[in-house]
Amino acid sequence: MARLEPANVEIAHEIISRYPRPKSALIPLLHLAQEQDGWVSDEAMVHIAELVGCTPAEVIGTCSFYEMFKREPVGRYLVNVCTNIACQLLGAEDLLHHAERTLGVRAGTTTPDGLFTVEDVECIAACTEAPCLTVNYRYFYKVGPSDFDAIIADLRAGRRPTRCAAEPGEDGEIPAHGTLHRVRQSIPGDRRAGNADPDTAGEPAWLGAGGAS
Repeated sequence: MARLEPANVEIAHEIISRYPRPKSALIPLLHLAQEQDGWVSDEAMVHIAELVGCTPAEVIGTCSFYEMFKREPVGRYLVNVCTNIACQLLGAEDLLHHAERTLGVRAGTTTPDGLFTVEDVECIAACTEAPCLTVNYRYFYKVGPSDFDAIIADLRAGRRPTRCAAEPGEDGEIPAHGTLHRVRQSIPGDRRAGNADPDTAGEPAWLGAGGAS
């Protein structure tokens, strides 16, 4: 797979400029790579290492620590079915098995058309809405087998499922895996704060005169 594309290299440099140390930009740069390809390739991680001045091993160490970063291709829609205790007590195991039968794949694999990857995951912090699942980290609550079928039908048709908790002002279908936002953050140079080199910034203001005894 590809390194970062030229347009994303420009974005990467803007992201790096927000931090006093380039290496601090690793996580947003990994998200940028995943947005580009839907997963994080070894080539992209080597490119990120070059951009921030660290080793590829350091980038892989960060990437492999966080579950949201995928180091192998996944479907356009990543379906995470929670089977932790609250969801399990309310039928999550049956929901997961229904998802596997409906899509014709086992948890941890992707449908032949590349649309759906199903994963069996731990708690996704919506215990009061069990059983729940996410699609590309967008939440669906109190999901039964018929609800699941409706969600899949809507996604196949390119529609946003009506059960999805949309962000304010957000419409259209759920974006492809790796897309975290529809509007990219941009901070003008004169509006940034705290972008000082910690090695040369001196004593923090809160430790100034009268601070410590």
